[in-house]
Amino acid sequence: MTYEELRAALDLFDLDEGATLGEIKRRHRELVKRYHPDHRSVEAAGGSSSPAGEHEPGPGQTAAPDAGDHHQELIRRINAGYRLILEYVTNYRFSFSREEFHRQNPDQRLRHQFGNDPLWGTGWK
Repeated sequence: MTYEELRAALDLFDLDEGATLGEIKRRHRELVKRYHPDHRSVEAAGGSSSPAGEHEPGPGQTAAPDAGDHHQELIRRINAGYRLILEYVTNYRFSFSREEFHRQNPDQRLRHQFGNDPLWGTGWK
């Protein structure tokens, strides 16, 4: 995996550099739900939203055969990107240092920094 591949997957998912695992999973579910070839929404079917497989084009509408192919290719890219991101996250080494903890939890950093201060902390009565 290269950084460019990882960056492309994050761009496909429209995620920033500080995304959480929950955000990654939620975005994957949203994208799969939106672009899955079996899911026929108004945009994908070109007409009213009806259950998958039951859509027939209305008057003046034509079925778009490449839309299904496009969605299948997009789903392949989404799933490949998801696997790439999860591989990176799975192999990521987390830091459990005090500095990293305080960077992730600024309120705890302030408690640690000013907790014994007579004016701001527990020392003031």
